[in-house]
Amino acid sequence: MSRPDRVRLVVLFGGQSAEHEVSCESAYHVLRAVDPSRYAVEAVGITRDGQWVRADEAAAALTAGARALPSGARRLDAIGPATDPLPAVHHGDGDLPVVVLPILHGTRGEDGTVQGMLELAGVPFVGSGVLGSALCMDKLKAKDVLAAHGLPQVPWVGLRDTEVEHATARVADAGLAYPVFVKPANLGSSVGISRVVDPAGLVEACRVAAGYDEWVVVEQGVTAREIEVAVLGNAEPRASVAGEIVPAGDFYDYEDKYVDGAAHDVIPAELPEDVAGEIRRLAVDAFTILRCEGMARVDFFYEEATGSVFLNEVNTIPGFTPISMYPKLWAASGLDYPALVDELVRLALERHGRRSRLRTTR
Repeated sequence: MSRPDRVRLVVLFGGQSAEHEVSCESAYHVLRAVDPSRYAVEAVGITRDGQWVRADEAAAALTAGARALPSGARRLDAIGPATDPLPAVHHGDGDLPVVVLPILHGTRGEDGTVQGMLELAGVPFVGSGVLGSALCMDKLKAKDVLAAHGLPQVPWVGLRDTEVEHATARVADAGLAYPVFVKPANLGSSVGISRVVDPAGLVEACRVAAGYDEWVVVEQGVTAREIEVAVLGNAEPRASVAGEIVPAGDFYDYEDKYVDGAAHDVIPAELPEDVAGEIRRLAVDAFTILRCEGMARVDFFYEEATGSVFLNEVNTIPGFTPISMYPKLWAASGLDYPALVDELVRLALERHGRRSRLRTTR
């Protein structure tokens, strides 16, 4: 399916998540990069307290360099019927096809909630649907599904927030060796993650993670290189070249990613050809198994000493900041930023058209 000559692109950002600032940063750079001759762009922001902010106010906040939307901003009109879920969408050139680009990292945005609203409203949107979004957001459930398909992963154990006080015993029973990494099951951008070197610090690290989510993941640490692959497509996804993240500290944490930028990347990653090929194949497999569509970034550990590859996680709304790996990986694979946006929009329209043809009557 070809992309129309001009599209109204609604960039949806902010949200009620610990990754709110990251979302604002990504949206700012998307708005700067899109070609105004090809897109009539609307910026729609969601504040931390759930207010939907008018397009002009959202764009003004981003242009002014805000990393978070002001909670006192004017609300949008109440969400309307299924034909008009986003009042800002149909302002101006009403005849243009509409595509929503959700840049909502984390909970209440990347987890299928917004995708469900857009599905009910019948609005085309970039990225995975409800199932793929929810499944990839929940690291524990994603691990279970990937394990059922035999994809390699490091040993892990899952805990509910009510089980945190028993974390030390649970980890010991699972046979995990220290150091371990503790993280919220439903969050990203390295928020709430701790590296724990011995049992003494485990319960407190789990408490920190449980402050962000009801479910906590404890993973066995490995001495490995961090490799990432960008995947693009619907029924026939393709993988970019592999890239490597070289963290400045013990692991690739929030400060490394978004604050001091001390980490650096190597694109393409310096890997044996067979290893690079295996990682790219596994990335497409994971994308397909987890019902992803449109885009995803798939993260791996490569244990150089043994040659082992472990799948870490799949991110359905990867970052779009200047230092984000997803657009950089595609640029290195021959698809620059404007062309990447074009392809994501085309895939959104193709997916919407395909699903619209499904029967809803007997």
